[in-house]
Amino acid sequence: MHQDQAFRNDLRKAIAARRSEVVERLRRLVRADTTLGRELPGQEIMAEIFEGMGLAVETFDVDVDAIRDLPGFSPPVISDYTNRPNVVARHKPKGRQAGRSLIFNGHIDVVPPGEAELWTTPAFELAERDGRLYGRGAGDMKSGLLAYCLAFEALRDLGFAPAAPVSFQSVIEEECTGNGALACVARGDKADAAIIPEPFNQTIMTSQVGVMWVTIRVIGKPAHVLEASVGSNAILACHMLFQGLQAMEAEWNRPELRHPEFTTYPHPLNFNLGRIEGGDWGSTVPCSATMLVRVGFYPGTPLADVRAAVEERIATTRARHPALAHAGIEISYRGFQAEGCVVNRNAPFMSVLAQAHRNVTHAEPMMLASTATTDVRFFQLYGQTPATCYGPKGGSYHGIDEWVSLDSILEVGEVLALFTSEWCGLERA
Repeated sequence: MHQDQAFRNDLRKAIAARRSEVVERLRRLVRADTTLGRELPGQEIMAEIFEGMGLAVETFDVDVDAIRDLPGFSPPVISDYTNRPNVVARHKPKGRQAGRSLIFNGHIDVVPPGEAELWTTPAFELAERDGRLYGRGAGDMKSGLLAYCLAFEALRDLGFAPAAPVSFQSVIEEECTGNGALACVARGDKADAAIIPEPFNQTIMTSQVGVMWVTIRVIGKPAHVLEASVGSNAILACHMLFQGLQAMEAEWNRPELRHPEFTTYPHPLNFNLGRIEGGDWGSTVPCSATMLVRVGFYPGTPLADVRAAVEERIATTRARHPALAHAGIEISYRGFQAEGCVVNRNAPFMSVLAQAHRNVTHAEPMMLASTATTDVRFFQLYGQTPATCYGPKGGSYHGIDEWVSLDSILEVGEVLALFTSEWCGLERA
């Protein structure tokens, strides 16, 4: 890093001066309920922020026909993409490009908040307690979107701008398909590096597992409960089938089968029965039930192999249980069909990011092999753009009382600003 200490001191002051603005922006973004299908209000806020940064802003809906045959595509959970736009803002240097190009990517969508009465304060109202900001999406990952905006604005406050093209992407559907990020890649967006400020506690991500959503529908035989023995309970059948998948999960987690990136985890691959619905009457043996299962798998495992293993395990489980002998079973795939990936730890952008972290925190960065998936896979595998995650500290993501550290948002903004100044170079704004 060639920036001197005076530059870093001035940058830290510029970051700190925007502290209140970060809180108010996050308050607006959290208030915008951007669960699946409702992303537009949040994207309108992001477009407004980008315009205030002096960037050229483009909004566009995901064109399913343009991406459905591309590697990385996941069948949508809801098919209508109307008025659910991606927002992309672009900075171009005024003079001759002197550095390397960069993409900042983040997602606007959030998962449902769960039972409202379990939250200490309302999920879609930002609350500040002891340096933490609470609310659905506060951590995952609206704070990350604001951190990369903060990085650009702090540099501009000092009279500088990146000396290379920088794209700022706010995308939809990271939480269920990733088709928002894929749509950006399909439009030709690529760069010399990409960073996604996912809230991974200021670690630098080196790999992530693959994730597949599997929908299993069971058709049983209805009966009155007084004759339950002649019926076939589809809900219980779902539980039997999931127990078979859990046995496969245990096998895949055996130490001798672990991917080298995940050897330090006691249980890196997780199968989750995330949703089950069925039955229509309390006194009737349910004749149909559907469950949605999340399956984790290692980088380098082809999607076709995962599907084949799931279907084989469903078949063998059915064969072992007489109660399933006459059940109809339908398997389909909507939502995540996400390959795992590995990031080159020795890539130049990883070294620059690590040094920026050291300069801000005065500590060595920790490396993270993520047991979840992120949109990094689209850049890394399909977009000719090396990518990683580096974002704020927080907790209870996808849970109750989700939170993010305000100080960490500012620190991440400072790290990303230093990274940008080194990676892209600087020119006078």
